[in-house]
Amino acid sequence: MTATTENKKITKVRTPGRPKKSIRRSDFLMVRLTPTERILIEGRAKNAGLKPSEWFRRAAKNAKVFPRFTVEETGWFRMLAGVANNLNQLTHLAHVAGLFTLAMKCQTILKKVEELITKLSSHDG
Repeated sequence: MTATTENKKITKVRTPGRPKKSIRRSDFLMVRLTPTERILIEGRAKNAGLKPSEWFRRAAKNAKVFPRFTVEETGWFRMLAGVANNLNQLTHLAHVAGLFTLAMKCQTILKKVEELITKLSSHDG
């Protein structure tokens, strides 16, 4: 009776080879690095116990990227450049015509510059 029960056991059929991955990475992204950047990334990956490519993927997923300047801030910089140009012209006129004749105009321009710098510095946060 024991021999018949052993013959009835069904053996599991094993498929040869490596099991299929659930997530297949088929796309490539080429990134150019300086030798220093490569050493830095490889060192950080080694410290984390990861391969550099896996460390890079995780770092890219968690990174927060901020634009350098908003459209509003870019406008403020253009205004500031225009005000600086006007100030240079007034300085030139002050050398030619005399300083006291242009003092009031220079004060109004300086107030505008201070306002723009205040807006820019308070907008950093």
